[in-house]
Amino acid sequence: MTALPASEIDDTAPSAAARPSPRQTGAHAVVRTLEALGVTRVFGYPGGAIMPVYDALTGSSLQHILVRHEQAAAFAADAQARLTGKAGVCLATSGPGATNLLTGIANAYLDSVPMIILTGQVPSGLMGTDAFQEVDVFGMSMPVVKHSIIIRDPLKIPEMIAEAFEIAESGRPGPVLIDLPKDVLQAEAYPTIPPQPRPEAGSSHPPESDLAAATTLLARSKRPVFYIGGGVTLGGAVEAVRDFMARTGIPTVATLKGLGCPHPDSETFLGMLGMHGGRAANVAVDESDLLICCGARFDDRATGRLDTFAPGARIIHIDGDAAEIDKLRRAEIGLAGDISAILAGITNDWLDITEWRDTCVERKEHHAFRYDAPGSGVYAPAMLKQLSEAAGDDFIAACDVGQHQMWVAQHCRFSRPEHHLTSAGLGAMGYGLPAGIGAAMTRPDAKVVTITGDGSIMMNIQELATARRYGVPVRILLLDNASLGLVRQWQEYFFDQNFSEIDLYDNPDFAEVAHAFGIEAFTVHSREEVPAAIDRLLNARGPILAHVLIDPRENVWPLVPPGASNADMMED
Repeated sequence: MTALPASEIDDTAPSAAARPSPRQTGAHAVVRTLEALGVTRVFGYPGGAIMPVYDALTGSSLQHILVRHEQAAAFAADAQARLTGKAGVCLATSGPGATNLLTGIANAYLDSVPMIILTGQVPSGLMGTDAFQEVDVFGMSMPVVKHSIIIRDPLKIPEMIAEAFEIAESGRPGPVLIDLPKDVLQAEAYPTIPPQPRPEAGSSHPPESDLAAATTLLARSKRPVFYIGGGVTLGGAVEAVRDFMARTGIPTVATLKGLGCPHPDSETFLGMLGMHGGRAANVAVDESDLLICCGARFDDRATGRLDTFAPGARIIHIDGDAAEIDKLRRAEIGLAGDISAILAGITNDWLDITEWRDTCVERKEHHAFRYDAPGSGVYAPAMLKQLSEAAGDDFIAACDVGQHQMWVAQHCRFSRPEHHLTSAGLGAMGYGLPAGIGAAMTRPDAKVVTITGDGSIMMNIQELATARRYGVPVRILLLDNASLGLVRQWQEYFFDQNFSEIDLYDNPDFAEVAHAFGIEAFTVHSREEVPAAIDRLLNARGPILAHVLIDPRENVWPLVPPGASNADMMED
């Protein structure tokens, strides 16, 4: 660029130091408030109504991650929140930007993930007029948020955003939507430090009489089972659960979201229960005379046909959310409040279940998964097991939805529950890649692996560009069976082999697709290539994709048929 001649320089222009500070707006208040609340990273995509916030981001301390689809912004923020316990933040413009976030919002709501969603909105005077890119995201998101806010006064931005964070992170966590009309963002509003969040109310404790009754019920039990779910993690009670397991020796089963709460090497941990749970876990629940449900909600994927679930068992239900108790299954004793304190208050002075425990452990060994599948092709369960064991306690899986999701739950080793990132309640395909990006940016020291399928990867494959742009150290293990595998399996057994619209024979060469995005990639064809592939994946520094070809006829076993009891499992 050619410098201006001295004669054309305006000597009367004030120096940078003398210029008045830029006009401060509601958008600046948004950014300064996020900074004051400790936010360091946001995921988003700009557009018309949210543009004032993007203008205010310039020069701030916030790291903005430009995703390539708004849904990915929500999924990435979701993963960050699950790993840190602090609300993730995503933002998008009005109209299609806001609606593209809805799947991610619903995902966070159903899995109780704290998240702040900032959406631009048309100016206040145009709201309700069907203006360009106007949708009522406040109303549309109402069923899938913990709380919603429309900010109409720019001076209240700090206070209302601080309140949103408090709501999202306290009690049972969840997403909070903040809708920001463009005129509010553009109005003058000198940022102020937001008020400190009010101290969270102390956790409630059940009466001592209820704890004593639970202890008595346990003492009288001959075949107790400890049934744990994702509420354990939300309540910060992982260590309390492990301690309870160790001092009681009660056989333990977990839901999809409960995996990682029991130590993976615990002898009395029988694995996941439910539709794709192990036989030892499902049989133990079926034969139990006491079910201690802790942080679980009797979800249909875990219970199968509810009226046949643990048919001879009395129920002690422990949960941080009192609304879950007696919602689906009546409990003899309901204990709501601090899960750690409740577990510590249930003693086991007279518990003698040696014979029952030995029976359950023997079943666990007898029905253990086998990994000696015939043939030379890649056997996905074995590869996943080897991958998680090779990664060790640093292994974090960001899993998509399909057969591979169930294989991960069955065969991977998780040292912590937050290391198992999965769309449990919503079952949203496309979660894996953006969640892996969010996780790897949050924990770059860990071995973060997105585990996806050829169906799921196509839902958000554009995020390969995000991984490449930021050099995100995410490893992508893509299991390709050229079909929508879980749908195909159901069609095979429950729809008379009417294979309708599940054939993905025209998949691209995914390694070449990754190369086109500038990402290292390779293809695995046979079982003998697996050890080297795992080593290459785990030791890569930047984003890398392993395209693994597997048998399209391979199914997930066991399987509880729809509408059946968990005792009626189908097996290969």
